[in-house]
Amino acid sequence: MRLSELWRTRSKPTVSFELFPAHAPRAQAKLDATVEVLARLEPELVSVTFGAGGSTREGSRQLVASLRARGLEVLPYFAGWGLGPAQIVSVLDGYLALGVENLLVVRGDPPEEEGLAPAPDAFPHASDLLGFVRARYPFCLGAAGYPEGHREAESREADLAFLRLKQERGAEFVIAQYFYDNHLFLSFRERCREAGITLPIIPGVMPIYSAKLTERLSALCGASLPEPVRRAIAAAGEDKDALQRYGVELAVEQCRGLCAAGVPGLHFYTMDRSESVLAIVTRLREERLL
Repeated sequence: MRLSELWRTRSKPTVSFELFPAHAPRAQAKLDATVEVLARLEPELVSVTFGAGGSTREGSRQLVASLRARGLEVLPYFAGWGLGPAQIVSVLDGYLALGVENLLVVRGDPPEEEGLAPAPDAFPHASDLLGFVRARYPFCLGAAGYPEGHREAESREADLAFLRLKQERGAEFVIAQYFYDNHLFLSFRERCREAGITLPIIPGVMPIYSAKLTERLSALCGASLPEPVRRAIAAAGEDKDALQRYGVELAVEQCRGLCAAGVPGLHFYTMDRSESVLAIVTRLREERLL
């Protein structure tokens, strides 16, 4: 199933979940439990992340294989930072052998570990990587988009030009970075259309799981926190249940607005957790929005 075709033809938004490979037995048990819950929601697809420099290469492949064995449509990420052509081909040949049809191609951030130098023939940008993959593989390719602009971009206009280049080099859909103000996404989508970017654009949704995680991810991803959200997080204090309830309500309200704006899908960043996403998707389906 080519996702670009799915998103152009469905009458209601799709549901998708992002998962990342576990690094330890305890994390694996948590991931297994999360998959068991989320699979029952019958998402249209599940994405699997890929660590910088190939750091989760084998774990990502195993998770993709496991999810496909459950009958789920899987969208693997491929973060090409630091990898040369031979390494890229090795990874993608493996995904092709698993029957993968769709691939999200991103540059990825440099790993935090010291001493991991990129291969001398590594690609500097996701657009370069997309061109390489498009010329060699039949995957339906996706690219990342940034409603608030990529952290390293000189400007939002420059960032948009790179996204248009990704389209020219083979991208067929866009998965957007998360945000907490729908106007940021809707403005981004409008600017994309004005710039000639015609691809389906799927917004990312990041429920608030904890105050510490929210602050860390906001700084890491460049996703701003509106003042009302900051105040609500502060008001919850150490009450984790209250914060989780607020996170669910905020995400449900966001998704209502996005569905009303005609988005083709909702992509939930689960952080390998299920409780909040389960509550959000259940509410939206009860309201017949999905």
